Amino acid sequence: MKFKVNRNHLFTGLTSVTNVVGTRATMPILQNVLIEAEGDTVTLTTTNLDLGICARVKASVSSPGKITLPIKRLVPIIRSLPNGDATLELTGKDRVKITSGSSVFHVVGLSAEQFPPLATFSGQSKISIEQDDLGSMLRKVSYAQSTDENRYILNGVFFEFANGKLTVVATDGRRLAKCERELAGPDKPLSFILPARTIAELQRLFKSGSKAHILNNERQVNFIIDIPKNDEGLVDRIQLVSKVVEGNYPNYRQVIPKDAGSKVRLEREKFLDTVNRASLMCDDRNNTVRLSVSKKTQNLEISSKSETGESQELIAVKYDGPDVNIAFNPGYVIDPLKALTEDEIDFEFKDDMSPGVVRALKEDFLCVVMPQRIS
Repeated sequence: MKFKVNRNHLFTGLTSVTNVVGTRATMPILQNVLIEAEGDTVTLTTTNLDLGICARVKASVSSPGKITLPIKRLVPIIRSLPNGDATLELTGKDRVKITSGSSVFHVVGLSAEQFPPLATFSGQSKISIEQDDLGSMLRKVSYAQSTDENRYILNGVFFEFANGKLTVVATDGRRLAKCERELAGPDKPLSFILPARTIAELQRLFKSGSKAHILNNERQVNFIIDIPKNDEGLVDRIQLVSKVVEGNYPNYRQVIPKDAGSKVRLEREKFLDTVNRASLMCDDRNNTVRLSVSKKTQNLEISSKSETGESQELIAVKYDGPDVNIAFNPGYVIDPLKALTEDEIDFEFKDDMSPGVVRALKEDFLCVVMPQRIS
């Protein structure tokens, strides 16, 4: 194996695949990147067995071949090289010589035959969506994933393709975020749960102005992420293959209130800033912000209180319902407000024991938030 590649292009490719590699891999080969040179491209692949990623880089290949090298060693070496071309050459069974100008490195790797192959998805139907759209949907729900390892089913985002729509849902049992978008999907309904690690990697990889293509088999999902033509060095696409979380996702529709009761329309940023200020007076023992709305005063009062002090602020609203006092964890209100970009939202509520709902006006998004007991 021998090829010449632009140093910046190779570095871009390596940084695209390095996040998957764990620091405590159980198998030495899982700490390595598979490098395959053929034709006019070099393919870079990493995996941790649950998640695998593959990127291709333009190169001048004089001798095809493949090898794996420790990526935590390789990335700083390529980063340190001067701008220009670098040559990588297999000089022994598992030994690679890296040359750039007067710089020469020899790196010992492992045989490519030991590297676990990524799954293939030949014959599977493909679902396509703009990366901007899917990235926006994931941003609007991913904060609601559970981090409790005992509730592994909730440690991810639920995808559902049905009735010409894509629905993504995340919940930790105390809040639930749901976003829908019209999308041509498979002939039969399809659903799966993607782990939080995969969701974070997708959000990192998505680029503006290109599409993502989704294929799946029974236990894995393949994302083919198109690369914009002006993205330096990368060729065609990045491929991300992820295991799904096995199990049945809870019936999220049962959590969404069918009768929202009353609602107020609010400027999103003003509401966000007010809740943020109220949260400054919360502490570990009193992590609660109270919302009180009155038909008589036509105000929404947002207040908080702890041993170190209290906060109170009014927002003028148009309201024609019963007086309601309801309390929430401020973070559960702040997160959906930060994820949205709309100027206005509806905040729906019924009483101090029923969940509140943050609902977007221009797209199909909502976040259900369970209340906290008012002492």
